[in-house]
Amino acid sequence: MSEQVESRSFGVESNGLNVIADADRKGRPGQLFWPWFGANVSVLGLSYGAFALGFGISFWQAVVAGAVGIVFSFLLCGLISLAGKRGSAPTMVLSRAAFGVRGNKLPSLVSWLLTVGWETVLTILATLATATVFERLGWGGGTVTKVVALLVVGVLIVVCGVLGFDLIMRAQTIITVVTGVLTVVYIALVADKIHWSAVSALPSGSTQQVIGALVFLMTGFGLGWVNAAADYSRYLPRSSSSKSVVGWTTFGGSVAPLVLLFFGLLLAGSSEDLSKAISADPIGALAAALPTWFLVPFVIVAVLGLVGGAVLDIYSSGLALLSIGLPAPRWAAALIDGVVMIAGTIYVVFFGDEFLGEFQGFLITLGVPIAAWCGIMLADLSTRRRDYAERDLYDPIGRYGDIRWLPVLTMLVATGIGWGLVTNTLASWLTWQGYLLSPFGLGAKDGDWAYANLGVLVALALGFLVQLLAGARSVRRQEAVA
Repeated sequence: MSEQVESRSFGVESNGLNVIADADRKGRPGQLFWPWFGANVSVLGLSYGAFALGFGISFWQAVVAGAVGIVFSFLLCGLISLAGKRGSAPTMVLSRAAFGVRGNKLPSLVSWLLTVGWETVLTILATLATATVFERLGWGGGTVTKVVALLVVGVLIVVCGVLGFDLIMRAQTIITVVTGVLTVVYIALVADKIHWSAVSALPSGSTQQVIGALVFLMTGFGLGWVNAAADYSRYLPRSSSSKSVVGWTTFGGSVAPLVLLFFGLLLAGSSEDLSKAISADPIGALAAALPTWFLVPFVIVAVLGLVGGAVLDIYSSGLALLSIGLPAPRWAAALIDGVVMIAGTIYVVFFGDEFLGEFQGFLITLGVPIAAWCGIMLADLSTRRRDYAERDLYDPIGRYGDIRWLPVLTMLVATGIGWGLVTNTLASWLTWQGYLLSPFGLGAKDGDWAYANLGVLVALALGFLVQLLAGARSVRRQEAVA
């Protein structure tokens, strides 16, 4: 039996957008802990301490914002994961029940942009971190080091994405153990750099600034995963406990970011120089406080943590690309996304400039439409009393229809309103956002609401409420079809 599992792990997964056959559904909800923990145990979580304090809030305000933002956003993932258990298909296929078979191309496109963007960001960070550490060790750090690091990281991510689910689940278990242990060692080694007097002296910010940090942490953690949540629960038997699916997904995704953010806040609050350094190289800057002997293990924990997240992203981005309409097998879609990921990394690492502002702008900008989609999907899922009709998910003339205009228009309108209520001053190409702030009396002169990024929360709430109130009757009609 073990040899059979081993060979299957290193074979190319044949499943793509199809519903998983009963014979292939396996496992227990508790196994969801491993991919979600492994994807979020990255030391990048430490850097979010500096990002949060950058909103001008105190340590304890940041702790509260982080706890609420992280747990709530991964709870959304847990709830979306229920669709995978009930339908045994990828997230962006199950979304067709709400949007229609062709109407779902809109959220599929947004999902693809978000996951490809994330996997590219994680690859960039892994490449820069490796170069920074190698430079300190005197082993290079220049162009050659970056090229080698990019090749190693890129190959790891693409191979896992191409081979698919079984290898990913095995790899995430290993990544979880290795990165978990080494991260604990890292925390122990730099604990003496914490100065509580400096941390406790950080001035408090306004309610608007706390909300801004909370929304940013939501988009940086769980909200960036909701569009992929059902991709990893779809292999579970449909008899699996719904509470366990939600609970293990939420716990697995949240526990590492909560610990890492707390410690990252202590580090960043103790050193203004460290906070500034993280803006240029979020992970490489964290190596500055380490003794030389731990730098190589630090590169391992940093790269593996980032690869763990990127692997889940490239798998789901491939599925999203297929859902858009790419006529190719799943492994080919993952390979195409890998090429896009590597091309984006080459541009930023070798020709780009400081990218933290662009990264924050990317999170907030795509966080708005994905929040709107999430609200619609949650409302649709909550009103369904029966499992999905499998064949109709692939048939434009089936019960789910071709284009369901209410959800499509709701997503577009909620996105338009949401973009009007966010601010992206750090990314020059996004300064057009925030066009509704002044008309609603929320501009910079009206109490700093401009930086609260309310648009993400508004899009989530609008999507949920409109679909719940106006779309429930449509769901009833779908389920009445024999």
